[in-house]
Amino acid sequence: MIAANQPVQRPSNAKMLMADGRGNIKHHVRSELANLLRPGDVAVANDAATLPASLSGRHGRTGRSIEVRLAGRASLDEVRQYSAVVFGEGDFHTRTESRAEPPTLNPGDQLELGPLRATVVRLLSHPRFILMRFQGSSREIWEGLAWHGRPIQYSHVPIPLAVWDTWTTIAGPPVAFEPPSAGFALDWNMLAAMSARKIRFGTITHAAGLSSTGDPQLDALLPFAEPYRIPRSTASMIEHAQASRGRVIAIGTTVVRALEHTAAIFNGSVPPGERLATQRLGASSRLRIVDAILSGTHERGSSHYELLRAFADDETLGRIDQELNAHHYRTHEFGDSVFLEKADNRMRSADQPSVAA
Repeated sequence: MIAANQPVQRPSNAKMLMADGRGNIKHHVRSELANLLRPGDVAVANDAATLPASLSGRHGRTGRSIEVRLAGRASLDEVRQYSAVVFGEGDFHTRTESRAEPPTLNPGDQLELGPLRATVVRLLSHPRFILMRFQGSSREIWEGLAWHGRPIQYSHVPIPLAVWDTWTTIAGPPVAFEPPSAGFALDWNMLAAMSARKIRFGTITHAAGLSSTGDPQLDALLPFAEPYRIPRSTASMIEHAQASRGRVIAIGTTVVRALEHTAAIFNGSVPPGERLATQRLGASSRLRIVDAILSGTHERGSSHYELLRAFADDETLGRIDQELNAHHYRTHEFGDSVFLEKADNRMRSADQPSVAA
């Protein structure tokens, strides 16, 4: 696959690979998504807007340059206290895995982040992974983030991202740390096409976290715990779809994580409310709610790819990878898409999956 290196959310030539429940693969343009859904389906997207969660500054005790990337919070309303990953000097132009190490971090260390000041509360499960607390009022923190923060960015996009590059069409509360980028596929024409086909559309708010830290030990912990909120209207849509045999279509991995976390707590139902997703989905996970996912094209070994293993077996995903490479799909947040239906475990062994151009 080719890294998408321009911050264009909805290019006219965006591609979409579809794999149905029997492993049959077809290629589409992404603007055809509504045509792949059925009357009675419910499409659910993450409406979180993305914070400028990269903060450059200095480590008070040593005076060394650092970058702090906010990574988590206990609730969607939390303003002062965050988990964060700390990098040494440098910026997004350097590949994440090649970034310099930060100075040794200790509880009580002061972090000078532009107009913001923060204290290291404690180290978490890694020397670069901390719980930190901002000083000042909520207003001062929001203003500091707005003036000094930048979107978290990786080296495959060579030009600096603006905050609006990371906001989807439906962006609402600013709680995500990286964009829920599957939602870049949505625009008002797409939503109108869904409505015309009697496909209902709902949202959740999920604080999408980091996709990579550059450290294998830290990456193995991804995704970190992420708060989310399911509104009553979306919970009602899902309940209606289940009762009428409609499908639930997740626009992005964060939606899958939120809905399946709730279903695991409430024995297959999805009541409204705010919760903290702590699980990791993979090949052994049982999907209770979500029937299909629209997602980006993810690299094998990433936490996003592992989640796709809950939808399809490794043989199918291997064939998908081959097709993505053969047809020059673009990867990363501004790349192309895959539409993956949950595998039909009742498929007869005599049925042969196909690939269609």
